[in-house]
Amino acid sequence: MNVLFIEDDPMNRRVVGDMLDVAGATMTEAESGEIGLKLIEERDFDMALIDLRMPGMDGMTAIRAIRARTDAKGKLPIIVVTADTALDLRERCLAAGADDVLFKPVAMDALFEAMGRILAGGEGDVIL
Repeated sequence: MNVLFIEDDPMNRRVVGDMLDVAGATMTEAESGEIGLKLIEERDFDMALIDLRMPGMDGMTAIRAIRARTDAKGKLPIIVVTADTALDLRERCLAAGADDVLFKPVAMDALFEAMGRILAGGEGDVIL
């Protein structure tokens, strides 16, 4: 599994990278929305994890740009990973096109459960 993590904080990238490594997934890092979109243009990913608050292009804008694509990459599964706790945040993320929202600090079991559910089409449990 090839996962793109768009996150400006290197420590968060390292922690999630270690979690994905346990599952045998490969993680590509992008420290901004702009870099993440460029990587999506150049490579194929099975899933994207996207932080919301980043310098330059924020996560919501990146999600909308991915969903605006008319090719298969526009359907890339997206999980928001955020420390933002606004009451309507989950609804806003889903409306923008995210498939799920996880709140920091991310627990490994919650990450794997969300990834498995999304990859299974939202039904049943998938073990990564």
